[in-house]
Amino acid sequence: MKTLVLDCDGVLYLGDVSVPGAGQVLKALDAAGHQLLFVTNNATKTPAGIAEKIRAVVGYDAEPDQVIGSAVAAASMLEARDEPVFVFGEGGLRSAVEARGFETTNDWRKARAVVVGLNRSVTYELVSDAASAVRGGARFVAANTDSTYPTPDGLLPGAGTWVAAIAVASGREPEVAGKPHRPTVDLVASRAQSQDVWVVGDRAETDLAMAEQAGWKSVLVLTGVGTRESRLPSGAVPDLILDTVADLLDAVSEAS
Repeated sequence: MKTLVLDCDGVLYLGDVSVPGAGQVLKALDAAGHQLLFVTNNATKTPAGIAEKIRAVVGYDAEPDQVIGSAVAAASMLEARDEPVFVFGEGGLRSAVEARGFETTNDWRKARAVVVGLNRSVTYELVSDAASAVRGGARFVAANTDSTYPTPDGLLPGAGTWVAAIAVASGREPEVAGKPHRPTVDLVASRAQSQDVWVVGDRAETDLAMAEQAGWKSVLVLTGVGTRESRLPSGAVPDLILDTVADLLDAVSEAS
């Protein structure tokens, strides 16, 4: 048995469009006894919301406990002293923070922590408030620093766009929760049921970097951001490069 750690955006789907063959290969890998974990830097949805999207778009019956999102990783970093929390993000990030029992606030003057994720309804006031809180001493936590995310219409600005804006305006750098950083690595390691872990992703600086950091196998797919020229942070070539996640079953079978 292998533990297969799969990214979602750019690997299983692009926006609301499935990568061809993704559902079939997930079902086949599951039936073969492999553990599937879905590890995403998308902080806009809860694990239940991401599992529902996988079911609806890809056609694989994912469960919330198979999902690790950067919103959950960010919330796991917070401590009691960080209350109340100013959430710069969408529903999934706020839900993750509140699910861990933290009070949230829209008043930057009261905030002891600012947690930042992708926000597709950004205003100047929101950026200004978040930066003011951080500049005033609030803890600065980024769900992820992805500069873009893939869609059927091309790359769109990611959470890293707003993290960078707040960092520049506040003069402080964030603690980062998502791939490839330690909070997400630790969550994956705590759930992995096999020592043979494969990380399947489309982005060298997150997916493959996490694999390299943890000593796991790195598998690059070419349906998202990455290309055949993508390299690990060390400069090494990924362990495997696949045209699409649909090729994963053959790769796993050959390695068994």
